[in-house]
Amino acid sequence: MSKVTGFKIFMISILSTVLFTACSNNELISDDNGIPEVKSEPSYAVLKEDNIVYANGLSHDNTSNSSFTIPLKLDLYYPDNNTSNRPFFMFIHGGGFKGGTKTKPEIVEMANYYASRGWVFASIDYRTVEELGIIKGMTQEELLTYYKGIAPREWIENALQGSQSPDEVQQATAMYIAQRDSKAALRWIMANASTYNINKDFITVGGASAGAITTIALGISNQEDFRDEITVNDDPTLSSTNLNEFYEVKSMVYFWGSNIKLDVFESVYKLNKYDRYDDSDPELFMGHGTAQDLVTPYEEALELQEIYNSLGIYNKLATLVQPNGDPAGHGAWNGEVGGKGLFELTFDFLTERQNLKVK
Repeated sequence: MSKVTGFKIFMISILSTVLFTACSNNELISDDNGIPEVKSEPSYAVLKEDNIVYANGLSHDNTSNSSFTIPLKLDLYYPDNNTSNRPFFMFIHGGGFKGGTKTKPEIVEMANYYASRGWVFASIDYRTVEELGIIKGMTQEELLTYYKGIAPREWIENALQGSQSPDEVQQATAMYIAQRDSKAALRWIMANASTYNINKDFITVGGASAGAITTIALGISNQEDFRDEITVNDDPTLSSTNLNEFYEVKSMVYFWGSNIKLDVFESVYKLNKYDRYDDSDPELFMGHGTAQDLVTPYEEALELQEIYNSLGIYNKLATLVQPNGDPAGHGAWNGEVGGKGLFELTFDFLTERQNLKVK
């Protein structure tokens, strides 16, 4: 995971300096009708703040008997412009809930693509199996004590019933903490929206693989889900997660994911299937390939599309192919449709469906 700290400026491209001399750097330009304006081409230098702590969480390492607190971090990219009205995009990395990083090169490229066109873009880290220590040889009660405050007792008990190995128990547990942390990251953004001139009415959340699974659960689940199942008494770090903030996701961007986490949530809490879906859910873009080696089968995207269609919610499924025309597989960052890559496909979806002004 990147240890780079401090404030860096990445020069993407600078068009005419007239864009920046129309007003002083301290004078913000607002838009009377409230609709953000973005650029069709890279038009701004990109400013980046590394390793912002958005919350804390409980963790274990390979030697700990008791949990300890760690900081949870995100990287923030934003345009060097004078607007007070910016759309926002939060991206959640993949890694099967076992690992992964916010500094994955493709995510960094995506962040610069969007920030250079006018978005504030956050790439977040969250807790994974790497923060869950070693549980091999533990009894059920020992494990429940070990993970007290990290995941709800009922979630861990469900994981124990459905898993064949300690590794699977940890991966299932990591699904919960990834969700808790991602929601905390978005609440931090809401608490600090004015600092970065973010328009809270234009919020996009996206992710790849495990990040797409987490995206779906974030956009669809209730505000209190993955938040209130654990008390501050059991997990004091919850008090660092801006619990009183509210968010409303306008659009979701999903790369080769699934809705499995919501299936698990419904099972753990004895809800009806698809209980959390309704016609007010965010609109959805899906990029998914059809290759046979997919970790998350193409059928997962078709299932989500069927749910969305039944509720009358706009959605778009882009069936990705490789540049040579072969079906795209898992992690197909080079996937395309009609010659357009993922960044351009999602840009078109977001600008059209959010009715953004494009210059």
